[in-house]
This record gives sequence, structure tokens and C-alpha cells, in this order.
Amino acid sequence: MSVPGVPLTAAGPEGTAGPETLAAPPRGRRRVVSRPLRELMANRASAVSLAFLVLLTLAAVFAPLIAPYDPDVQNLRATLEGPSGTHLLGTDAFGRDLFSRLLVASRVTLVAVVEALLVAIVLGVPAGLLCGVVPWLDKIIARIADALLAVPPIVLALAVVGVLGPGLTNAMIALGIVMAPSLFRLARSSAASASRELYIEACRSVGCSGWRLVWRHVLPNAGSPLLVQTTFFAGVVILAEASLSFLGLGVQTPDSSWGSMLRDAFDVIFEAPGFLVAPAVMIALTILAFAGFGDGLRDALEGRGSDGR
Repeated sequence: MSVPGVPLTAAGPEGTAGPETLAAPPRGRRRVVSRPLRELMANRASAVSLAFLVLLTLAAVFAPLIAPYDPDVQNLRATLEGPSGTHLLGTDAFGRDLFSRLLVASRVTLVAVVEALLVAIVLGVPAGLLCGVVPWLDKIIARIADALLAVPPIVLALAVVGVLGPGLTNAMIALGIVMAPSLFRLARSSAASASRELYIEACRSVGCSGWRLVWRHVLPNAGSPLLVQTTFFAGVVILAEASLSFLGLGVQTPDSSWGSMLRDAFDVIFEAPGFLVAPAVMIALTILAFAGFGDGLRDALEGRGSDGR
């Protein structure tokens, strides 16, 4: 029976609604999330980079179990030995096993990356997002960021380390302060672009506060460029931490990092020049891995084709 004003629909054999009335299933969030992941893994360079970073993280976490020797134990009877079955990478000037120290140093390096990025994100991202939607606050904080950007980064980092003192955590705080203005500008630009959208104006019209606009509406749209930039900054942190540790301003004895291992190898470069190779190669490979992963992540988030090039 037809009802006036209601369009007729095709009925099935038992009076049920036909296929014409069945709504298409909504597209799940899982499919939306899996598309960038598939594109990321389809890119050979980013997949290899991610695999390397995962292996490095596992090696760092389980370094005490994997290391064949205590990295701090000295054996003055076996100094400057070359690679052998007993010591895979040889021993340093104090008879310490280089392979064990390299594994433990990978943990120190990853901790340094986390500390520096955490400081940079906490200082730069919330302020940048808030300045993008609150114009009067932007006039104050943006001038401070511009002043920090005008100072050479290495000079600012050395000044902060000079005030706080040498040490890994202090050096990473200095690096985080140095990188914060760059993340601030990126977050501010993304927030300013999103704040011009109609849905932001609608939220303002119903009385949404600045913080609610930032966390509920602006941050999800600005998250992709910030995430990509963070991966590139990770490589910068590794290089800067190695430089500071090489100068004696980062990791302190008896702890080891790749930068301090380079310094120890530099002291005996004429007796054992090959000791420079292992830490230098690890620094270079890790920086390249973060760069390759960041490049693939950017392409995946932007929806580019994943041809693996």
C-alpha cells in the first residue's frame, strides 16, 4: 500500500526493503588511517628507514642483555685491540669492548632525541597553535621567537649549557630551546591557516575559548606537518648531541654516546684510525634513516603516489 507523500521503494520477495533502499556502509576510520600507512610501507626508502629505526630501538632497549661485556669494565692488558672473535669491534684505549659501548651508546642517543624533542614540542607547539588563533598573543610571543631565531643556534646552545652545566640532560634542554622557535613558527603558520576556515568562525560564534579551539579543532589539522618536521629534527638532534659530546659538553664519563666514542677514537687516531668508523657510520645511518622516514611520512600524509621513488 502506498502512502501519500512517501516515495515508493522496491520490495524484496518477503516485503523487505530492496537493495535500492540499503544505505552504503559508512567508511570506517580504520580505512582512513590505513591508507597513509600503506603508502608509507610501499615506499621502499621509508620502509627500510623505519625497519632500521625499529631495530635500533630494540637494540637500545635490550642493550644490557645483548652486550657481551660490561661497557665500563677496563682491561688494561687488552688495549687498542682490533676486531676479533672475542671483541667484535675491538677495544679502546682502556681495554673496554667497543661493541658493548656502541650498543649502550645507542640508548643514550635515543634518550637524547626524546628529551630534546620533548622540550622543543612543549615550548614551541602549544604557543604556536595558540598564537595562530589569538592575534593579540601572537604580537608578544612571536617577537620573542624572532629574537631567539636571530641568535646563531650553536651560540645559544653553548650559552644554555654554560648556565646549566655540562651533561646530557642539560645539553638536550639547550637543543630543545634552540629548536622550539622553528616548531613555534610552523605551528603558528598551520594554526593561522586553519583559523580562517568557516568551522573555526562557527566555533568562535558559539563562544569556544582559545584553548578549546586549539586542542579540539586546530591541532588535528596541524598535526601532520608538525609530525613530519619532528622526524627531521630527530636527525638534527643526533648530530648536535654527537657534537656536544665530542666537545665534552654532553655525555660525561663513564657514560658513552656516539659523540664521546668519536672523541675517544680521535685521541688515538694515529694508533688505531679504524676506531672512528663504527660510531661515525652509526651516526650517519641513523640520521639518514630519520630523514628517509620523514620524507616518506610527508608523502604518505599528503596523499602522494607511492611508487617507491
